[in-house]
Amino acid sequence: MKKILITGGAGFIGSHTAVALFESGYLPVIVDNFSNSEATVLKGIQKICDKEFSFYEGDCTDADFLQHVFKSEENIEGVIHFAASKAVGESVEKPLEYYYNNIQSLITLLNVMNDQRCSLLVFSSSCTVYGQPDKLPVTEVTPKKQAESPYGNTKRICEEIIEDTVKSGALLKAINLRYFNPVGAHPSALIGELPLGVPNNLIPFITQTAAGMREKLMVFGDDYSTPDGTAIRDYIHVMDLAEAHVATIAFLEKTAETSYSDVINVGTGHGNSVMEVIQAFEEVSGDKLSYQIGPRRSGDIEMVYANADKSQSVLGWKAKRSLKEALDDAWRWQGTLKSK
Repeated sequence: MKKILITGGAGFIGSHTAVALFESGYLPVIVDNFSNSEATVLKGIQKICDKEFSFYEGDCTDADFLQHVFKSEENIEGVIHFAASKAVGESVEKPLEYYYNNIQSLITLLNVMNDQRCSLLVFSSSCTVYGQPDKLPVTEVTPKKQAESPYGNTKRICEEIIEDTVKSGALLKAINLRYFNPVGAHPSALIGELPLGVPNNLIPFITQTAAGMREKLMVFGDDYSTPDGTAIRDYIHVMDLAEAHVATIAFLEKTAETSYSDVINVGTGHGNSVMEVIQAFEEVSGDKLSYQIGPRRSGDIEMVYANADKSQSVLGWKAKRSLKEALDDAWRWQGTLKSK
């Protein structure tokens, strides 16, 4: 089995991608520093796959650590780079921490990959590079705007670092996957989104509120220029997103060029407002949700959703799971957490 290194592999998207890789015939090698995840996630992955994978605890800004991982594992074929700080609001409060962690980890990884002659890279980018687009849905040629947050800016800068590295003639074949809003959990309810402290993302805040862990959900703004006044996002099931990474690795393996880079949107092609998500969750769970309208949150944009045609034409991938399916999986995952 071909080995794929997953940085941030104990995180929300990384853990589900580890499962999807294994189910597609790859052998994941997991790296994480548990800054935004927990070791229990590894047990969930093991239960789903009925196999224990290689795991290394450490930080991707540490070149010696990454060199050790590559030297300990024979023939790592490629890397999927998730490891990064990821909360939009927190990045506004801690910009230097975000710039150092997100950018330095990529630079360190690229240097180590070059030393180890590992040429395949899938980078975890984000629709935040589009800022607030003038026209929807966004395509891969939609102009990138000035980021609304330091987090978004780190993704833009990292994409440019990868593109410049490829232009230099380095032996690197890379795709920046610009994803939208991952939600849901594995249908087994053995792994899912596991925020530490107060959630920054909508769905875990919804499920925690419904489970009685939070008094009420705060809806950040109802005065946007949208049909119901709340912000609109493209919510994609995390297992669809995980499978997109597998399709990307498979595509890069077949790419003839030795230096190659591209960007691909990974979304459903459809946007839902915050209120639509709340209503969909109430239908799935059968419970009324306690929520309160608050002011807009710094760094948030009004609406964004994908044109996902390129992912289908280039990767042969498209999202197939619904928002309600994602919410149902997330709710069952929350029930598992509550019972622990």
